[in-house]
Amino acid sequence: MNTELPQDVTEFRTVAAERLAQLGGPPAALRAEADDGIRQAARDALNDVGAFELDVRTGPDDRLAAAVLCQAAGAVALPYPLVEELLSIDGARLALVNPDAPRIDHGDLSGAWIAADLDGNRYHPLPASRSNAKLGPFLVPAALDGPDGSVPAADINLHLMLGSWRILGAMGQSLDIVTAHVRSRVQFGKPLADFQAVRFAVADASVSLRGLCELAKYTVSRPETVPAQICSADALVLRLKAADTARQVLRTSHQLLGALGFCDESDISVLDRHSQPLLRLPLSAEALAQRLIPNAADGSLETLFSDPVST
Repeated sequence: MNTELPQDVTEFRTVAAERLAQLGGPPAALRAEADDGIRQAARDALNDVGAFELDVRTGPDDRLAAAVLCQAAGAVALPYPLVEELLSIDGARLALVNPDAPRIDHGDLSGAWIAADLDGNRYHPLPASRSNAKLGPFLVPAALDGPDGSVPAADINLHLMLGSWRILGAMGQSLDIVTAHVRSRVQFGKPLADFQAVRFAVADASVSLRGLCELAKYTVSRPETVPAQICSADALVLRLKAADTARQVLRTSHQLLGALGFCDESDISVLDRHSQPLLRLPLSAEALAQRLIPNAADGSLETLFSDPVST
C-alpha cells in the first residue's frame, strides 16, 4: 500500500515549513511569551501560505494540506491557535474544552471563541487573563456560558486529528534535535550515539514516531469512507497514540539531553512546554482511553480483526 502523500500536498508542506521557519522557530515561540507581536506575525505567516483559504470540512485535498500545515506549525512551536482558527464557526475560533476545568490555549487573543466538549455540547466561553504558567504559557482559564446547542461530531473529529498532526510535527522536531545531540556530544572519548543503550532509546522513539505518522495519514483520509461513529473512534485513537508517542519521545529527549533539556536555551524545553495543552486538553490520555471502551463494545472501534466496515 502506498502511503505517500500527494506531490502537491508534499510541496505545500515544504513551502509552509519554510515560511513558518522564517519566524524563528522555538526561540521565537519563547519570545512570544512576552511579545504579542510575534503571535500576530505568526498569523501573517499563515495568511501568506493561504492557511485560512483551506476548506478543511468538505475538501479532502484541503484537509490533507491543513494536516501537513499543522505538522509544520508543530515543528516550530508556532505560537498561534491554528487548528482553532481553521475550524472557526461563523468567524469564532473553535476550542475543545473540558467543562469541569475549562482552559483555552491562546484564549487571550482578540476575537470571538466557541467552545465544545467531546460530546459536542456547545458553549460560549468567557476567557480570563493569562496565568503565564511555564507549562502551556498561553493557556487561559475560561468560564463557560451554556451549553446552548451542539457542534457537529465531524468538527470534533477534525479538531482531534489536526491537533495530533501538530503533536507529530513537534515530536519530529524533538527527535531531530536529540539525534543531532547524541551524534555530536562526546562522552568517555566517543559520541553518545556510539553507545548501544543510547541507540536503542533513539530507535524506539523513532519507531513510535513513524507509527504515529502512518496512523495520522491513515486517519485523516478516512472521513469520506467510514461512518461518523467509526470516524470518531479513529480520531480518539489517533489523539491517544499521539499523546503516548509524545510521552516517549519527550522522555527520551530529556534523558539524553540531561539538564539542558529543561533549560529554555534548548529548543526541547520550548517544544515540550508549548505542547502540553495539546497533550492534556481537552482530556488526559487516560480519559481518552476510557472514552474508547464503549466503541470497542459496539464495534465502532475498528481493528485488524474487525469485520469489514460497510459504507
